[in-house]
Amino acid sequence: MRFLTVVRAGALTTVQDLGRPGHAHLGVPRSGALDRPAHRLANRLAGNPEDRATLETTATGCALRAETAVTAAVTGAPCPVRVDGRPAAWGAPVRVPAGAVLEVGAATAGLRSYVAFAGGVAVPPVLGSRSHDVLSGLGPAPLADGARLPLGAPCGPAGAVDAVPCAAPPAELVLPVVLGPRDDWFTPGALRVLAGGGFTVSAAGNRVGLRMDGPALERARDGELPSEGVVLGAVQVPPDGRPVVFLADHPTTGGYPVAGVVAGAALAAAAQAVPGTPVRFLPTAA
Repeated sequence: MRFLTVVRAGALTTVQDLGRPGHAHLGVPRSGALDRPAHRLANRLAGNPEDRATLETTATGCALRAETAVTAAVTGAPCPVRVDGRPAAWGAPVRVPAGAVLEVGAATAGLRSYVAFAGGVAVPPVLGSRSHDVLSGLGPAPLADGARLPLGAPCGPAGAVDAVPCAAPPAELVLPVVLGPRDDWFTPGALRVLAGGGFTVSAAGNRVGLRMDGPALERARDGELPSEGVVLGAVQVPPDGRPVVFLADHPTTGGYPVAGVVAGAALAAAAQAVPGTPVRFLPTAA
């Protein structure tokens, strides 16, 4: 059997694929890789279909011993990559001999790196996905030192590239947002505040949502809504008035008003925005 042994788990390293869509009516969010383009690219470089499970690291990387020889690829947040202490390529296929340790270092820019292995990480799926959901706890647990991760059978040759270009994490995170469905719960001044800048990414965010530091949005109404469905990218505003942009592990219902929804194409950049990154919302009508 092909498998990896976790030598250093890192701050939060989880198994992720493209998620488990179609279960929101059961209260189960989609989950899956936050930076989906980076996940897909890592799989292509390792010779996998895009739906194979990868490892998503957070800030500090991870290290794994290959118990059998395997091809790996690291994408997403740029970081140093080493095989048994020797520098290896980021953004390119890397051959890891049997018994060697692949070390994915701390991100030098951005927040989340993606590590693909030929054949994919083959932990048992839950509801059709191998993704870990931090909100519900579904899927495999986050990596722990000493854990063993099975690998699937290789699918094809590694990507025929020397290296891929790196899109720099945003110096300013620009989030196009379609207003509604509850923008009428906020004063006109609050919507001007939303569009006026002054927000930064909070260190309190996680895979559930990107939290903001900055000005509070003033409500035009008191009270709370009955719980209603919320979607990926929803900009929910809790009682403190500071927006939260829902990411892949968001709850499927909520009682705080949603001022708008961020376009899905902008969420990969949101996944790489480090705390302190300036945020600017670009509101448009539906």
